[in-house]
Amino acid sequence: MQASTQATWADRTAKAVLVIRILVGWVFLSEGIQKFLFPNSLGVGRFVKIGIPSPQAIAPFVGVVEIACGILILIGLITRLATVPLLIDIAVAIYSTKIVAFARNGFWGTLHEARTDLSMLLGLIFLLLVGGGSWSLDTLWAGRRNRRHD
Repeated sequence: MQASTQATWADRTAKAVLVIRILVGWVFLSEGIQKFLFPNSLGVGRFVKIGIPSPQAIAPFVGVVEIACGILILIGLITRLATVPLLIDIAVAIYSTKIVAFARNGFWGTLHEARTDLSMLLGLIFLLLVGGGSWSLDTLWAGRRNRRHD
């Protein structure tokens, strides 16, 4: 019975990590793509509006980082490493769009506006701590490396 319970727990954990990877990866992939599809409202134009320096260079750079790291998280490849640039990205986003607007929106208004950003921040921290999970390319490749060294 013990082995069955452990197998069930491991399966549930693998599924949970996969769901978080899909959630976080998809949001960043989608947002990165939209920076190029809608440059005036979500790309360079948005960066100009919120006062990000060198928006013509930074907005496309951030878009590429979000696309690349979003894909890496989705497939579970170098998951922990892929979270680091996105943690920087989301920290800048929270500061430049939420913390700065706190005086205008108040506490509850800011919490409302920041709900997605805070969810992404927590999802990234989770993935940084646990990695890609057992249903990831990280685990698949680690297993292959271990078999070669045995």
